[in-house]
Amino acid sequence: MTMPAFVFDMDGTIVDNMAFHTESWLAFFARRGKTYDPDAFFRETAGAQVREILRERLDADIPDDEIAVLAQEKEALYREMYAPHRRAIQGFEDFVARAREEGVKLAVATSAPPANIVFTLDELDLRRHFDAVVGAADVARGKPHPDVFLKAAEKLGVAPHDCIVFEDAPMGVEAARRAGMKTVVITTTLPAEAFREFDNVVRIVAHYDELDVRDMRVGDRLGTP
Repeated sequence: MTMPAFVFDMDGTIVDNMAFHTESWLAFFARRGKTYDPDAFFRETAGAQVREILRERLDADIPDDEIAVLAQEKEALYREMYAPHRRAIQGFEDFVARAREEGVKLAVATSAPPANIVFTLDELDLRRHFDAVVGAADVARGKPHPDVFLKAAEKLGVAPHDCIVFEDAPMGVEAARRAGMKTVVITTTLPAEAFREFDNVVRIVAHYDELDVRDMRVGDRLGTP
């Protein structure tokens, strides 16, 4: 069987930061007199682009220039909260290093804006592992639309069905399903039960030390979730 390309979501999948995103969103909306249940907010928004969340929760007709200002406020809150805790998920760097040794093409496909990609991939010196990085600025629609994963496959020069996506959120798994890609779930933010309905999930693990690159081939089922 052929080795697939690996396409990684970033937030919650390369770094365990989704609780800080949720906390920063709740603080952002609290400034505007809005309160949300944290768990429900995460499930409804994880994988969506910032501009999509803002227009859905504030006003669908907010002009682009105002959206940009609001997004900068929210993301500054997030980076301030998460900076002291920033690190890659257990086993991630060893896993991608082994993948590169095996000749696997690697990409990041994230809903994050450019500043957050720099904050994570560049400031943690992780970008060097990847052949392509696709973010919110590169596609019109966020997850669960498949755009970001399809763009990553295009940049890698591989067919979507030859990719395995690594994700932590149901909206991301759904985006991978729509792209025709299998998915490995990392349970940083939700338990395995949250992904049982997805027929494209081929493995559910807590961290990358539970995975072996050599076990992953296109056409294989990687184990029972």
